[in-house]
Amino acid sequence: MSNLPFDGAISEFYKKKAPDPVREAIKDADGKPILQGSYPYEDRMDKDEYEETLHKLQIELVKLQAWAANSKERIAIVFEGRDTAGKGGAIKRFMEYMNPRSARVVALSAPTSREVNQWYFQRYVEQMPAGGEICLFDRSWYNRGVVEHVFGFCTKAERQAFFRQLPDFEKLLVEDGIKLFKIWLNISQAEQLNRMLSREHDPLKQWKLSKIDVDGLNFWDEYSEAISETLHLTHEIYAPWTVIRADDKRRARIAAIRLVLSQIEYEGKKPKVVGEVDAAICGGPALIHA
Repeated sequence: MSNLPFDGAISEFYKKKAPDPVREAIKDADGKPILQGSYPYEDRMDKDEYEETLHKLQIELVKLQAWAANSKERIAIVFEGRDTAGKGGAIKRFMEYMNPRSARVVALSAPTSREVNQWYFQRYVEQMPAGGEICLFDRSWYNRGVVEHVFGFCTKAERQAFFRQLPDFEKLLVEDGIKLFKIWLNISQAEQLNRMLSREHDPLKQWKLSKIDVDGLNFWDEYSEAISETLHLTHEIYAPWTVIRADDKRRARIAAIRLVLSQIEYEGKKPKVVGEVDAAICGGPALIHA
């Protein structure tokens, strides 16, 4: 029996089931991030440039939090994406220097038997920020549109009800004053498998893998269809999606932070430091097809 998690199922998929172009890209990458095809940069962001830029932006995040606390503003940031897309890493950089008293991460586990029989959005309503708080959702109510659908954890009728109710749900949040950001981190199939293989062989990161992650390797096309439909149906002017191409984690983290900072006028803001979101890797739902 393999000493790797899930009996080495990820390595087995790579050897026997992965499409040939994916396998070749991983072999050529030799463990490094895979930036290929239409990705607009040949190399990942320089480490020194990344760390310097990140540090300056994190100072701006601290200012943003202080402003939110003083003004009682409410900020909710939704992070979505395929497995290994970098949601946790982006959230970690957001939270690194924030005061945990008024900034928190919401990462809900599977619903309890009681929650299953509640209104679908109910347990998420309970997690919304109060005045002065910033909440970062590591996955969210969008599970129903994608993961639950792909794995058959919800019925077709339940998913249709989700899409009918969601526009009003998010509109109510925004109308009540919550500043809502929806970020979809998008990665290529080769880079996703590349990252999963890395986790499989790293004892410090194996805990990040789940059976859903492993089984999901076989459903790339089904995920793609569900993602495309979900983003198309839920991209509203009052609650738009921002898709960030995340094959380069460094650029993706910088882009996510800049997105939030650029859209809020907080006290002490330095526009030159905040800069502009990189349009080469950030855009609307159509970017998932790039």
